[in-house]
Amino acid sequence: MHSRTPLVIAAACSAAACLPALSHGQVEPLSPASEVLQETVIEGKAEDLLGVAAAASKGQSSAEELQQRPFLRRGELLEVVPGMIVTQHSGTGKANQYFVRGFNLDHGTDFGVYVDGMPVNQRTHGHGQGYADINFLIPELVEELEYFKGPYYAQLGDFSSAGTARFRLYNELPEGIALFSAGQDSYYRALLADSFRAGPGTLTFGLEFNHYDGPWVREENGRSYNGLIRYFQGDEDQSFSVTGMAYDGDWDSTDQIPQRLIRNGTIDRLGFVDPTVGGDSRRYSLSFDWRRRDAQGSTIANAYLGSYELDLFSNFTYFLDDPVDGDQFNQVDDRIFAGGSVARIWDLALFGRDSTFTLGFQTHHDWIDDVALHHTKARRRLDTTRQDEVYETSLSLFGMSDLRFTDWFRAEAGLRGDLYYFDVDSELEANSGNEWDGIVSPKLSLIFGPWHETEYYLNFGAGFHSNDARGVTIEVDPSTGERAQPVDPLVRTWGFEFGTRTQIVPDLTATLALFYLESDSELLFVGDAGNTEAGPSTRRYGVEAAAYWRPLDWFTLDAELALANARFKSSEGGGKQIPNSVPAMFSGGLTLGREQGPFASIRARFFSERPLVENDDVESDPSFVVNARAGYRLQDFEFALEVLNLFDSEDNDIEYFYTSRTPGEALAGIDDIHLHPLEPRTFRFSVSYRF
Repeated sequence: MHSRTPLVIAAACSAAACLPALSHGQVEPLSPASEVLQETVIEGKAEDLLGVAAAASKGQSSAEELQQRPFLRRGELLEVVPGMIVTQHSGTGKANQYFVRGFNLDHGTDFGVYVDGMPVNQRTHGHGQGYADINFLIPELVEELEYFKGPYYAQLGDFSSAGTARFRLYNELPEGIALFSAGQDSYYRALLADSFRAGPGTLTFGLEFNHYDGPWVREENGRSYNGLIRYFQGDEDQSFSVTGMAYDGDWDSTDQIPQRLIRNGTIDRLGFVDPTVGGDSRRYSLSFDWRRRDAQGSTIANAYLGSYELDLFSNFTYFLDDPVDGDQFNQVDDRIFAGGSVARIWDLALFGRDSTFTLGFQTHHDWIDDVALHHTKARRRLDTTRQDEVYETSLSLFGMSDLRFTDWFRAEAGLRGDLYYFDVDSELEANSGNEWDGIVSPKLSLIFGPWHETEYYLNFGAGFHSNDARGVTIEVDPSTGERAQPVDPLVRTWGFEFGTRTQIVPDLTATLALFYLESDSELLFVGDAGNTEAGPSTRRYGVEAAAYWRPLDWFTLDAELALANARFKSSEGGGKQIPNSVPAMFSGGLTLGREQGPFASIRARFFSERPLVENDDVESDPSFVVNARAGYRLQDFEFALEVLNLFDSEDNDIEYFYTSRTPGEALAGIDDIHLHPLEPRTFRFSVSYRF
């Protein structure tokens, strides 16, 4: 049943026929040039995408690359995306903090995440718009991570202006796996996964348990369970799969803490202020994917249904607003989500060359029974700032074509239309209401070459992100009782990119992309306060360079550099810097090892100092961390040691600048940097059995 070559897949079908189903945002018909009639080796980011990719910033990573990377948290899987930084300012059960292309993405706004055809981002979320928590993913069940940058793809909609990542899960595992890991600070992980024949198809399952206390003075007591079951049946002409996924986790948190308390010795660098923050979260889903290939092209479809809950307790300002009971707050999100899509891809012969045209429909619905913000003390509710029921739906239609005019020139053109409906039933009647909004987004990519194994790309596109439904219908600020200004339901973005990709050096893939992105407004719902803030328009530009060298099947060297300049551009904030936008980052690594014998991987990540306020008065410190993994593989067993933060760096994962107050300080509070440190050097050992 199982193969010993996990990176080899049967590919005796056209690229269009092999497309995954899509949701309200993801599928990229590859060009007919990518059609193959033999087995193809997935090389990951070093793969030759000349004649296939529509942009220099488009790529993918293989299962092998993902599993060889040492990482501290589940969210760091996304650091495979060039220029992506993943950090955390709270407990590990919470969605990570993401940074890319000059964006402080918070927990996901403007960066879309998908698992096969199912979206991960949650709109109108209790903690932040576009909240993307991937803790429910089991890394060993991911076959490929595909990534896009910029608003240049008609199949991608909400939350995709900065970029998008799609995790594609295995339909059939290459081999079964039983794994156990243990490490410092009560770290334990157990996994059992396998695929086997079930009637005419294949049944795949995965079960995972995680526990972690962390190095914090207050133990995290983090615990989570993950489960997956998938039934797949079909071949290159027709197939379908049904997938069930489940996640349940709870944790205690050490939130970011004031720098002044560390400097005066009041608390340890790994200490805390509020001993009662933390949370729990659950996510369950059922999805269906189907595709069919015929003489004229391919049809693909998917549908999904799920439930999600979050009960989160945080305290960032301590006793600033309430000197008696403190400022702890509880954010609640309880929803049912559902959606689906269908797309038809026609194979055409235009200008004497193979081309494709795609027409697709997508829809997504959220029935949010409770999205709320409560004032709490030691997790006991004192009063309610805001509590709502929300129904939000979107209907999307897109068309896109891949046209080949000559051997050296092709174009991808697309047009996307999105229609949104927001319906809010608020506990405060004045904030109840409903609203419709729509937006049309053109896309165009021009690809020149290849000449001397080098292609050049010009990309242009309009995109958008939706705003929190509560901000769309708001009339009264729930925290002050004053009149509030509603925000626009959908916010326009415009992007442009020039790039190149070359394979001129044998076994080396190199890319360079220059990008520019404008947003009409940085409009966000502030979940911590229960109100909305309308920010000025913004512009970002920068450069991303990457190189992946694989001269031997057991040796890989890679390096990625991203530089970005982010500024407010309107009259309200013209020229001012966007707080927590990262000007420079570097990521690189070396991987050694064959299927059997010794192996090793070492990776370094650096991100520069960044503005914490809109001028240069306050900046963060830079951050540098190195992680390593080494071990030995036998035919069936693998033994590995991970050393995270190899050089025991005392840099910080995240820094913010705002006002807070602790007992005994002035009632007006103190402006200060608040930080969450990198975890100290940590050792973890794992043993796995492949069968």
